[in-house]
Amino acid sequence: MNLPLLSRRSFVSQSTMGGLALASMLSREPLQAAGTGLPAGLHHPPRAKRVIQLFMAGAASHIDMFDHKPELIKRHGEKSDFGEHVEAFQNGLGPWMKSPFAFKRNGRCGKLLSEIVEPLGEVVDDISFVHNMVGKTGVHSQATYLQATGFQLPGFPGAGSWVSYALGSENEDLPAFVVLPDHRGFASNGPKNWGSAFLPTHTQGTTIFPQRSNPIEDLHPQANFVTPESDGEGIDLINRINRMHQQQRPLDPRLDSRIRSYELAARLQLSATDALNLSKEPKHIKKMYGLENPKKAYPKKINPEEETEYFGRKCLIARRLIERGVRFVQVWSGNDNGFPRRNWDSHEDMTRDHPSLAMGMARGTAALIKDLKQRGLLEDTIIHWTTEFGRMPSSQGSKGRDHNPFVFTNWFAGGGFKGGVTHGESDQWGYKPLDRKNPTLVYDTYATMLHQLGFDHERLTIRHNSIDRRLTDVHGHVVKEILA
Repeated sequence: MNLPLLSRRSFVSQSTMGGLALASMLSREPLQAAGTGLPAGLHHPPRAKRVIQLFMAGAASHIDMFDHKPELIKRHGEKSDFGEHVEAFQNGLGPWMKSPFAFKRNGRCGKLLSEIVEPLGEVVDDISFVHNMVGKTGVHSQATYLQATGFQLPGFPGAGSWVSYALGSENEDLPAFVVLPDHRGFASNGPKNWGSAFLPTHTQGTTIFPQRSNPIEDLHPQANFVTPESDGEGIDLINRINRMHQQQRPLDPRLDSRIRSYELAARLQLSATDALNLSKEPKHIKKMYGLENPKKAYPKKINPEEETEYFGRKCLIARRLIERGVRFVQVWSGNDNGFPRRNWDSHEDMTRDHPSLAMGMARGTAALIKDLKQRGLLEDTIIHWTTEFGRMPSSQGSKGRDHNPFVFTNWFAGGGFKGGVTHGESDQWGYKPLDRKNPTLVYDTYATMLHQLGFDHERLTIRHNSIDRRLTDVHGHVVKEILA
């Protein structure tokens, strides 16, 4: 039986997600959906165009930064009694432990914030806090997958890949999805957190290490005998060979993605270099991000100066990337487990690890919000702060906290989210949601994010292995209470 051959354009346009992404894949200018005035593929008018996601690797403590618990102060040192069986990850069921950090009210909303995130007090009226987030596991790798991809297991696209595929890029010289990892290395799962899985490979996150001498691996030739001219000729030769190969296999989308990657790499040699160059940023902007006195070397022990400079630099670059049309920028704080700690996994000592990481994060984040706001970009840029789970209100050892997947905090700013509000509460200990029947899950955060970008999360699907897959799996609802 002879079957008619489908062109790639026909094939893509007939798939659900392909129809959404067709305009972006075939042209920089979005098509108009007939009679709606909306760009092709959008389900409703968007409030946002892009996302900056801040991911705290290792599990940041909600009760030591954002979720004040007077009951822990009152019961500090008493034997912890949860009123139910508790499955701890390690041995973190010691006495109740109050936060070692002071809280005070901030902004017009009067939100109580810890002293270790004091810079966020300047922008707290722009933030929507969600304190009743619930995970599914206390294992770092699985929990990180869940928050980054919507699934606990590998093999699913990162959230940035979904956004990249649905919206495309506004700049053909830059990737739609860029990842800025911790300068010390990857978090749990590494690049699998931002892989494209069954989406086209060009939607995967492009990794950039701004603090390294070679920020994008293999972008520029390292051999001294390679000239710019010969480098360009080599890329042209590879593309010609690939296109000859592609002509014989018109239905294999991997070939086109590979060609697009090489072409993008050639353009990146100029565009990425420009985006990463902070030399022309005004002094007052650099100071706002904590970049006024960068050092060539830092102490071996974790310290706030190092965390401030490295995280602030990534936040400033994130702003420069979204200004240039990047759709989704993921900024990481903390690498995979190791000793001494260089992530948020504070089993041993909250006062040793969290203050440095938190102060660095808070200063860079506050600067990012203020900077976007003064440029008119905050109103259509979503900032999403997340981590894989929280930490227990009981103590581990005398100063640490164990994993707590049963409740933790996320927050949003910009992109049509209300400012200065809190949705959902944890219980008096910060152990579980106060209303256990109505927690907020990762599916709800992504359903809400997609809603603000103009998509119905239940309709944003792609068929894979005979299943209509989506970022929110088969769950999720829009958290309307935090939308303006």
